[in-house]
Amino acid sequence: MCSASLQFTGDRHVKCTHCGTDVIVDPESQKSVEKKPFRPQADAIVALEDLKVHYRTSGGGMFSRKKAAVVRAVDGVTFDIKHGETLGLVGESGCGKSTLGKAILRLTNPTGGRVVYRGEDMTHLSASAMRENRRHLQMIFQDPYASLNPRMTVGDIIGEPIRTFRLTNGNSVTQMVQELMETVGLSRRFIKRYPHEFSGGQRQRIGIARALAVDPEFIVADEPISALDVSIQAQIMNLMEELQSEKNLTYLFISHDLRAVRHLSDRVAVMYLGKIVELAEGASIYEQPLHPYSQALISAVPVPDPEIEAKRERIILQGDVPSPINPPPGCHFHTRCPYAIDECKTRVPELVEIKPRHFAACIRISPEKPEIA
Repeated sequence: MCSASLQFTGDRHVKCTHCGTDVIVDPESQKSVEKKPFRPQADAIVALEDLKVHYRTSGGGMFSRKKAAVVRAVDGVTFDIKHGETLGLVGESGCGKSTLGKAILRLTNPTGGRVVYRGEDMTHLSASAMRENRRHLQMIFQDPYASLNPRMTVGDIIGEPIRTFRLTNGNSVTQMVQELMETVGLSRRFIKRYPHEFSGGQRQRIGIARALAVDPEFIVADEPISALDVSIQAQIMNLMEELQSEKNLTYLFISHDLRAVRHLSDRVAVMYLGKIVELAEGASIYEQPLHPYSQALISAVPVPDPEIEAKRERIILQGDVPSPINPPPGCHFHTRCPYAIDECKTRVPELVEIKPRHFAACIRISPEKPEIA
């Protein structure tokens, strides 16, 4: 913090009039503590800076009084992903997780902010320039039934990206496809079969093989196990772990299954209504969640021990998730938060470091008082 004068902004918060740094003042000790906002690291393989994805809805037609509106699917997200790690992204359905994953890969064009891959801003790259990055950035889609072309054989589905990027040709394509099929646990004898001849778990293995075909280093896994049986989910997660270890992959693992995220992820980001409300190491966020929304999510995870489960206190949130077309002012979570105060309705909290490497976006907590009284 610089030595310029500080301007009081309420609730123990002051702001430096010179550099704009947000500072907390403890009324007892009168010591100022700088709030450190999250900033992506320069050496991160993928970094998002204030990323926004807004959709404009159409009105109700020529004779309708219904006006066009803006859906704020992703509303100012900042985080980074380090090489070789798995970042879990969790949140309720409709909070913008899948849209965020697609925006990183430019399958959906961002409205604002930046997506940086290995130091290069991809946000405004042309289609031809972006194509060069497609080899390194791939996606595993959520629905293994809808993401595979029913008119193509497995060999054609997995071999298509190999031919598109001209990685090889002729009989060597078939050989590469067969090797990829064995890598994901499928027999090479199935190369001439069609998607409808496979189970859900086998189809997802085909989708994983297709993503691996161009030898990527970063994969967005968009709820890859949500459409599968529980017994198959464990197999797919184990496969993803093995592939990450063998090929040094980096994952963004999107899921609403907190147990799966805990098993796979090194760090976890919690998303609510288009914003990241907490970001920390996996163990830290599961053992000591700081944000009220994270606390409610973690409390909903069942515990295998029936005695512990019976004694555990469940946090039940009141109300429904607000519409992204008309999000609440201030903190988006204040309409459901049991700790909300008047300032929560007007002030937008910033994602700041509350504990070492543990970030949260809540005006009720600070590095000095990480728990809401």
